[in-house]
Amino acid sequence: MKTHHITLIPGDGIGPEVIDATRRLIDAAGVRIAWDEVHAGASVFRKGIASGVPRETIDSISRTRLALKGPLETPVGFGEKSANVTLRKLFETYGNIRPVRMLKGVPTAYSGRPIDLVIVRENVEDLYAGIEHQQTPGVAQCLKLISRKGCEKIVRLAFEVARAQGRKSVACATKANIMKLTEGLLKRTFEDLAPDYPEIESWHIIVDNCAHQLVKKPEQFDVIVTTNMNGDILSDLTSALVGGLGFAGSANLGTDVAIFEAVHGSAPKYAGKDVINPTAMIFSGLMMLRHIGEFDAARTIEDAIEVTLAEGLSVPRDVVGDARAAGTRAYTDAIIANFGRQPADVPTRQHHPIRMPTFNPDPVSVRPASRSTIGFDLFTEFGGQPEALGPILENAASGLGCRLKMISSRGTKVYPPTGAMTDYVDQWRCRFTLDSPADDLNLSLLARLLAAVESAGVRWMHFEKLQHFDGAPGYTKAQGED
Repeated sequence: MKTHHITLIPGDGIGPEVIDATRRLIDAAGVRIAWDEVHAGASVFRKGIASGVPRETIDSISRTRLALKGPLETPVGFGEKSANVTLRKLFETYGNIRPVRMLKGVPTAYSGRPIDLVIVRENVEDLYAGIEHQQTPGVAQCLKLISRKGCEKIVRLAFEVARAQGRKSVACATKANIMKLTEGLLKRTFEDLAPDYPEIESWHIIVDNCAHQLVKKPEQFDVIVTTNMNGDILSDLTSALVGGLGFAGSANLGTDVAIFEAVHGSAPKYAGKDVINPTAMIFSGLMMLRHIGEFDAARTIEDAIEVTLAEGLSVPRDVVGDARAAGTRAYTDAIIANFGRQPADVPTRQHHPIRMPTFNPDPVSVRPASRSTIGFDLFTEFGGQPEALGPILENAASGLGCRLKMISSRGTKVYPPTGAMTDYVDQWRCRFTLDSPADDLNLSLLARLLAAVESAGVRWMHFEKLQHFDGAPGYTKAQGED
């Protein structure tokens, strides 16, 4: 038998307990694994390592290319970044796979309905790039980064997941009606690549409608591919349809590395009490087994879980409540005792290896035939009214080869006045257009403008070029801008 070398991160809070349950089942199924136990999360933060991920953990995953990880604590609203997100980004596990399906014996408002779908979530870009700046003392900014390469990766992975699991359709959920360049890039990429998978139905849906439809008729979905933030929200929603986060496993897949983890948190108040439901972690372990080709073992464990839950004799507290619940170890023992049994009246989905897409490592994924710069947006801090700021900027631009086109506050045009009733903040986007389009922005022009703006007592934070690529604008207009 082959021995698989896998990094093991027990995690925080209840992590060691759910990891132990998963290991016991995998061992009982006869899979040979050499575990390399390392750490991340709270214990590492306490040692003063700001990333929450020490060098030995990075080295271990670099060697094994596989990791099974318990939940990690993350500071909320302050302090260090999430160690979970750090691990995903360090190893470019660009696809988060979150399957959910209805389980017999787990009562929900949707019990008896054939819910069986997968959320394929882009995992390293979008707002989760974590690039934030305090623009003014009262205005914060987060950059939403979406790349063509990132979109191609997640779209192809979604179709490959559908193929590997014999699924019939892939829906792309975006907010492209509002964010036409960022969310729109995923929509356009999806529509460009879908013809490469002619046997799979493809369709686009606005993400808020997708959430609505998931509550109204979840059976209509098979695979949903979406951006990072949208996927985070939708995948938690879908887990609630089938019993909650206690039944939500996940895989973080990349070209070279795969990290498998439960979706739920570390629940420190339950740590060490032998009361937590380990099913989500076990399901993550099953995804790992299939990833390494141990399909028979995964089927044995999955069937035993189905039988155990359906019989209702030894089930977790989030299914039957505290009074009748089996502890974590007892529930795991019951699953092992049911090895070899098959659940009745449960559709069996055949799993095959996911063919991970390959991509050109060139960082440039789009090469336009032409490009030009027609102006720039200057982001400023000013404590007065736009009617006072406008003339200051117009005077600063006088004779420099550019002119002020408009000023917006929080995305709405406020100068020249439109008559709108807008509540202002002290951060302003000031749009300048060049008298003549150029190959690039003249830095001398910009330096003179910034000097004039500063001398007038207006602070500035940054600027963005207004560019055209192959004749199409690479920027959007403000609300109310002509």
